[in-house]
Amino acid sequence: MQLYLIRHGIAQEHTPELKDEERELTKEGRQKTEKVAQRLAKLGLEFDLILSSPFARAHQTAEILINTGLSHKLELSDHLTFTGDIHNWLKDWFQPRNFPPNTNLALVGHEPCLSSWAEILLWGEAKERIVLKKAGMIGIKLPDDGTPVGSSQMFWLTPPKYLL
Repeated sequence: MQLYLIRHGIAQEHTPELKDEERELTKEGRQKTEKVAQRLAKLGLEFDLILSSPFARAHQTAEILINTGLSHKLELSDHLTFTGDIHNWLKDWFQPRNFPPNTNLALVGHEPCLSSWAEILLWGEAKERIVLKKAGMIGIKLPDDGTPVGSSQMFWLTPPKYLL
């Protein structure tokens, strides 16, 4: 299985009046995310499923991916919010679905969670070494034996500037 961790695009700044989960993509964030999605489509990338944080900016990013034709299926998951834990996600959501080995799954979420998830899959622990830029993507090949923690392989780490 190929797992693509995608950070949401540029979003509204934090303000006391605006709840964090309601922050939306800015005009620039939407435009850059659309360009990145179009480039991914030109590269022939397709996702069997996009799983997104329910926070507005992540959900909007996932919808842009859907509207670009990168997938036809979108689900929301609280596992991809700031409090999400990869071990809980693996146990509660991923493992029960028993995906076939050739599945392409995209997760759209937030930092530093996505980078930490990638590091746990790669090295078995979060080392705070990987940084995922807004609208950037990490591609990770999960082993077929069902034990992805510490035994996965990274094949893609792309900041958005290389996809624009």
